[in-house]
Amino acid sequence: MDIGSVLGLEQLTWGTLILVVVAAFAAGWIDAVVGGGGLLQLPALLLIPGISPIQALATNKLASVFGTATSSVTYYRLAKPDIRTALPMAAIALVGSFGGAAVATVLPAAAFKPIIVVALLAVALFTAFRPQMGAATRLRFSGHKHHIMAGLSGLVIGFYDGLIGPGTGTFLVISLVALLGYDFLQASAKAKIVNLATNTGALLLFIPHGAVLWLLGGILAVANVAGSYLGSRMAISRGTTFIRVVFLVVVVALIAKLGVDVWNENIVPALAQLR
Repeated sequence: MDIGSVLGLEQLTWGTLILVVVAAFAAGWIDAVVGGGGLLQLPALLLIPGISPIQALATNKLASVFGTATSSVTYYRLAKPDIRTALPMAAIALVGSFGGAAVATVLPAAAFKPIIVVALLAVALFTAFRPQMGAATRLRFSGHKHHIMAGLSGLVIGFYDGLIGPGTGTFLVISLVALLGYDFLQASAKAKIVNLATNTGALLLFIPHGAVLWLLGGILAVANVAGSYLGSRMAISRGTTFIRVVFLVVVVALIAKLGVDVWNENIVPALAQLR
């Protein structure tokens, strides 16, 4: 059977499809633990000959919506996150993602990437040298101030998701641990609910443009759901220390990915002009 013809991508081979499905499973696992699965899933989709960047982005979001929904439900059932914080934060993040997407149409994301790389380096160093951070929940704000700070975090990170995207779940965990004072397990649980909202918002923008490859996205969604279910159960059973280690690995990978982008988009053109 010619799988490329079935899925509407004539040059797609079985070998490439299997690679992309494995990447979707691994991305679901990473997303469920600390976020950042898009670092695997999106580049894997872009390996498919004939797929456009907008189709890759849209299909990635379709698979991710199912994965984040699965991990959200699993965390809710087993970790019991406080949805009084998570749901308002998710609603505000949805608005932020629309705003980020609107800005992305007039301002290149490359302008923000150097700032984000520096911020991530600071987060990685702070997390590495503060082993007690995120070990236990010690909320830094109470009452309305807690919800205001959560809402502001959701707005800013939702905006980032609409503007650039990679590592949104990781940034959510950062804000919930470092800013609000949750432990890594509770932060991951809440981050999944908020990330589900930002993924859904982006998908709702892509669907009217006909950018979603539904059959391919459905296959990847199954793999993403399996990875998300396994990752969320492992995170819950192994606790905050396990999540912290995976978090640091993903942050370093995100720094490397965005650092390469900054080099290619900013430094290389600048050096070329000096010649």
